[in-house]
Amino acid sequence: MTHLDPRRRRGARAVRLGSLTAAATALTLGLAACGAGADRESSTEESGGATETGVTEDSIKIGAHFPLTGVAAPGYSEIPTGAKAYFDYVNENGGVYDRQIEYLVEDDGYNPSNTSRVTDQLVLEDEIFAMVGGLGTPTHSAVIDFLNQEQVPDMFVSSGALAWGEDPETNPYTFSWQPDYEIEGKIIGQYIAENMPDAKVGLFLQDDDFGDDGEAGVRQYIDDQIVESVRYTSGNTDVGPQIAALQASGADLVLGFNVPSYTALSQLTAQQLGYEPDWYYSNVGSDPALVGSLLEQFSEGAVDGGGALDGVMTSEYIPGTDQPDDPWVQLWQEVWDASGEEGELTNYRIYGMSQAYAFTQALMATGPDLTRDGLVETVEEIGADLGGPPLAPFRFSADSHMGISGVRIVELQGNDTEELTPVLVTDIGDAPIEEESSGSADDAPPESGIPEEG
Repeated sequence: MTHLDPRRRRGARAVRLGSLTAAATALTLGLAACGAGADRESSTEESGGATETGVTEDSIKIGAHFPLTGVAAPGYSEIPTGAKAYFDYVNENGGVYDRQIEYLVEDDGYNPSNTSRVTDQLVLEDEIFAMVGGLGTPTHSAVIDFLNQEQVPDMFVSSGALAWGEDPETNPYTFSWQPDYEIEGKIIGQYIAENMPDAKVGLFLQDDDFGDDGEAGVRQYIDDQIVESVRYTSGNTDVGPQIAALQASGADLVLGFNVPSYTALSQLTAQQLGYEPDWYYSNVGSDPALVGSLLEQFSEGAVDGGGALDGVMTSEYIPGTDQPDDPWVQLWQEVWDASGEEGELTNYRIYGMSQAYAFTQALMATGPDLTRDGLVETVEEIGADLGGPPLAPFRFSADSHMGISGVRIVELQGNDTEELTPVLVTDIGDAPIEEESSGSADDAPPESGIPEEG
């Protein structure tokens, strides 16, 4: 692939200080009109010898969109609390080249129209330096073109869709972070082909790139074993027809590429129908504590959520709360105790901290003369060598903005996991699946808990 020189498409923008915003968490969806404008007057503020939007001598302003309310809020609304805790930890220890990270989070309710509106606000009014960790396949799809047109670094999208990393020439500012859904689908597909060759497989998919990419990966290995494929639309909580169709097909193993609310809804509906297949849920929707609490909530207490996902297969790519002796989890616990809000350390907060660590590491590597161009070019040049908690390396280069390259398959038992495979790595397309051998899983955090300056 010929890579478009990013410097041909990038430029400086204005900076104006703003304040951190927060939104109350509730299970409601909001609707709002969208509107994006790419042309505006700008002024510049000098910063360490450079001029750049969102950067001053003592601050770096970044933003994010998350579902703090709505059907996807459970779990996902905790991610920015983890990221904020880590950024606050960095700030309390001197910041990044003496700059404090100012982190603005806006609620989009997992509604693409809202995502467009709040992204306009972050980019055009708050004038952020970068979008960091914006969440959701349908939601971020609504703003990826705008962010690239406005030349805003769109770092480490909280979604595994291929769109964030497979075509840097079209979207030179956007980078994925987590393993994409296609490679996750490939790895679970190979596992089933090798270990469950007689299984009749059904697919339970979110009706967007999330489901499409996961299905594409799975079908590379077990297309002939799939007996039914059903989709749900986010926001429609009646999945009775989909689960009934899976049951009628005779599927005895269901693979779900869905968000946590729909894991709970699919489990509850299957119980009501007396349908008892084996299950695999994508890492995105497989947190046992959250799904258990949602099951109790959706059933109005009729179903005990404890052990709801026992025996369910999923994948993992960073250490979680089930590994309290892992040095990264110990660091995240220290960070949460020092800088976190109320509540316990959760896997979603660990996700946010891990993402924030990667972004801080990229800032450190870019150096004190921070520019949007410089950040993107740094991640393209050295991003594949970034350290951190991921169990497999990143795939960042000028030709690929894809994130973590692999996962391992595990079986859930309470809050613990049993490893079914070693960490396996691959890439999109027909790239082979291989056992990870780089030693990424052995990477340990620096003593300070903060990446070293570049």
